Amino acid sequence: MNKPASQIYTQPLTKGRYWILLLGIILIGSNLRVPITSVGPLLSAIRDDLGLSHSVAGSLTTVPLLAFALLSPFAPKIAKKLGTEMTIFLALLVLTIGIGTRFLPGVSFLFIGTVLVGLAIAICNVLLPGLIKNNFPLQMGLMTGIYAVFMNVFGALGSGLSVPISSIGNIGWRGSLGVWGILSCLAIIIWAFQLNKKQDIHSNVRKQPTKTKSIWKSSVAWKVTVFMGVQSFIFYTLMTWMPEIIQNNGYSISASGWMLSLLQFAIIPITFIIPIIAGKLENQRVLAVFTAVLYFIGISGLLLGVFLPLSVVVIGIASGSAFGLSMMFFTLRTNDSQQASELSGMAQCIGYLLAALGPIVFGWLHDVTGGWSAPLILLLMMPIILFIAGMGAGKGSIEEKA
Repeated sequence: MNKPASQIYTQPLTKGRYWILLLGIILIGSNLRVPITSVGPLLSAIRDDLGLSHSVAGSLTTVPLLAFALLSPFAPKIAKKLGTEMTIFLALLVLTIGIGTRFLPGVSFLFIGTVLVGLAIAICNVLLPGLIKNNFPLQMGLMTGIYAVFMNVFGALGSGLSVPISSIGNIGWRGSLGVWGILSCLAIIIWAFQLNKKQDIHSNVRKQPTKTKSIWKSSVAWKVTVFMGVQSFIFYTLMTWMPEIIQNNGYSISASGWMLSLLQFAIIPITFIIPIIAGKLENQRVLAVFTAVLYFIGISGLLLGVFLPLSVVVIGIASGSAFGLSMMFFTLRTNDSQQASELSGMAQCIGYLLAALGPIVFGWLHDVTGGWSAPLILLLMMPIILFIAGMGAGKGSIEEKA
């Protein structure tokens, strides 16, 4: 059983620190997707301006995912040495430098900046669940929901506003990508107030008995990891290929773009609601079933080409639920903030590797078969795996024996 919050956390936040920390978490969440989602709509302009091939230009959205996968397991170790607040602060600085570097002329600066952006976001992605578990032990669901909502809202805004911003005066695609540096600078200013905090989230952990069991040997941790990986595989595959699938069913390019926006906006309220519900339940298996069933229904709609707008909304609800559950599993299946960070690092490492592979495998199946049926049948198998993993991830502790 997980330890009650009262047995682990002994220093409640003052009212002022509570609101500053909450604002900081909101601003960090707001920066976690927009530097990536703002790239996709500008790919054609970037490709034409720099003379890039389709594959090279497309890698601009894959590189951050690979950065997530490579750095995620090391983020907790870095935080243990430097302190979590300082590590996040430095990550925000790197994020801002990365955004600024993409503004410089030349292909090399574009890719260097993209790598820096991916590495910085990876650090924040991994450490936020542990930070929330330590500082808001009785409000983990609410706080997870809040930062997830802002992450998705600004992610959607990045997709929708990139082209209009690039059309203003002589801003162009570089200015459109660079404008989001204002948001990261604001996050740096607010988060600087956390650097005078005397107690780091890992200091509580050091008072606990040393854990000898590696998190990579935990059966529950692997089930959480598979759940995170499958939902990432589904989401990023559909974000890449769903517009073409929609167009194959007779919709225009513009309409397919609106369908993608519809999916993202359907995600937003669910990413707020599901973590709150999950935090109130003794186990989250019923939510895992709910998520898998919705994914199966929505993907079936794409496969059959029926009720497409409704199918897209259902997939959006399932995606929001899957992401919210993944974030909550990091805190609910662990006993302290360090474990939460380590589980987050493990799950996001594997998850984003699968996310990077998903669009490639899906596109390869389309090339081999000449249609979308085989790729979608493959995708239809994913909710079944999600269900099986969710049954294990929805209950217990990472310290339980397999």
